[in-house]
Amino acid sequence: MKVGFVSLGCPKNQLDTEVMLHEVAAAGYEITPEETEADVVIINTCGFIESAKKESIDNILDIAWLKKHRSLKAIVVTGCLAERYRESILDELPEVDAVLGVGSIHNIVEAIEAVTVKKKKGSKRKYTSFEDKETVRLGGDRILTTPEYMAYLKIAEGCDNRCAYCAIPSIRGKFRSRPMEELVAEAKQLEALGVRELCIVAQDITRYGLDIYGEYRLAQLLRKITEATSIPWIRLLYCYPDKVTDELIAEIRDNPRILKYIDLPIQHISDNMLTAMNRHGDRKMICDVIAKLRREIPDMVIRTTFIVGFPGETEEDFTELCEFVRETKFERAGVFTYSREEDTAAYDFENQIDEQIKQDRMDLLMREQLEINEENNRKMLGKTVTVLCEDYDPVSEVHFGRDAANAPEIDGKIYFRAEKRIAPGSFVKVKIREVVDYDLIGRAIIE
Repeated sequence: MKVGFVSLGCPKNQLDTEVMLHEVAAAGYEITPEETEADVVIINTCGFIESAKKESIDNILDIAWLKKHRSLKAIVVTGCLAERYRESILDELPEVDAVLGVGSIHNIVEAIEAVTVKKKKGSKRKYTSFEDKETVRLGGDRILTTPEYMAYLKIAEGCDNRCAYCAIPSIRGKFRSRPMEELVAEAKQLEALGVRELCIVAQDITRYGLDIYGEYRLAQLLRKITEATSIPWIRLLYCYPDKVTDELIAEIRDNPRILKYIDLPIQHISDNMLTAMNRHGDRKMICDVIAKLRREIPDMVIRTTFIVGFPGETEEDFTELCEFVRETKFERAGVFTYSREEDTAAYDFENQIDEQIKQDRMDLLMREQLEINEENNRKMLGKTVTVLCEDYDPVSEVHFGRDAANAPEIDGKIYFRAEKRIAPGSFVKVKIREVVDYDLIGRAIIE
C-alpha cells in the first residue's frame, strides 16, 4: 500500500511529519511523493491563524478529489488544525477518514490500518485519536524532508508565553524541553547523514531548559552540540527578546560555528500594544537587547516579525512602529495582519480593527522594510561571502544558495555563476555583483 504526505505550516510541524514518515515506512508501507498514486494521504495541517486554516482546508479538499478520480482510499488529517477542531473536522469535512491530534502522531500506523481495513459489512470506520499532547514522546527517528545538507532540530514543544493573540498554547500545550543528551545525540545523527546547516527551532528556543533544569540552558546546549559535532553552521530561530541572556549573546559572539543571525519576534514596539498583546517586556527592554546584540556582535543579522491591526492599535501606535522600523533598520522583517482567533484572549477585545485598515498598515510597513532591504543589499555589492550551495538551475544556468545572513525558506537567495558545477551542500566563495529585489547575484571564486 502506498502512502503520501502533505506537510503544511512551520518547520516545527515539518519535524512531526518526518517522525510519522519514519513510523509509516518502518511499518512496511511504501512512501510515495505523488499523491495521485497514493492509497492513503496524511495531511499534517497548520491551524495557527485564519490564512493557515484556509490553506489546510483547501489542501484537504484538493486531495479529496483523488478519492473520486484516482486510487485514493483514505485521508488522514493530523497537526494543529486537527488538534484545534478535533471531531468537528469529520462533521464539516466528510471526505476525511481519520483525525489525529498533536499528541497522537505516534498512532499514525494504527490510524492507517483503521481506515483501510474494511469491517464485515464492507464499510470503513472513521478513526480519531486525541491523546494527551503534554505527555506525548518528543523527538524520535525521522526521515528528513529537507535537503540532505540541512535539517531542523526541535529542542522543545509547546509554549508558556500566553501572548493574547496566539492559540499555540491551547493547541500545543505547555512548554516542554527535551533532555540535552538526547538533543546532542540527534545532532550527531544528523551530522552523520551529511547535514551542514542545523537550524535550532521551538516555539521559544530561549526558554530551553527552564522546565527541566530550572534555568535557561540554550547557551550550554549550543556548546555541547558544537563540542560533539563538526556541523559548520548552526542557526537560531524563534528567540524571544526578554530571554536573550548575556551568556547567550557571548556564545553567539565567541562560537565561530553559531551563525551571527537571530530570529527575534518583537510583534510591536508601542508599550500600549505590547501590554495589550501580553508580551513580556516593554519598548526599553527590546531596544536594550537589540543595542546589546549589535554592540557585542557588530555583524549580527536580526530578523523579526510584526503584527499590525491588533485590537485598539491607534494611528499613533502604528506611526511609532513605523518610526522604530526606520530607525532600527532590521536586516530581515516580516509583517502580518492580526488574525482574530477563538480561544485567545484578544478574540473578545473591543476596538477590533477593520480588515482594510490592517491590510493598508501591513503594506505601508512592508514598504518601509523593502527600502531598508534595498539599502542593505546595495552595501553588499563588491563583497565576497561564503554561500552554502543549494542547487543548480539548468534553465537559467546559475547555481543558487544562501549565506549566513539568510535562513532557509524565509529569506532571500544568492544566485551565482561558476566555471564548473558545484555540488549541493558545498560551501563556495561568491563575489556579489548585482541586486534584484531581496536577492543577490554574483560569481563564484574557485580557488
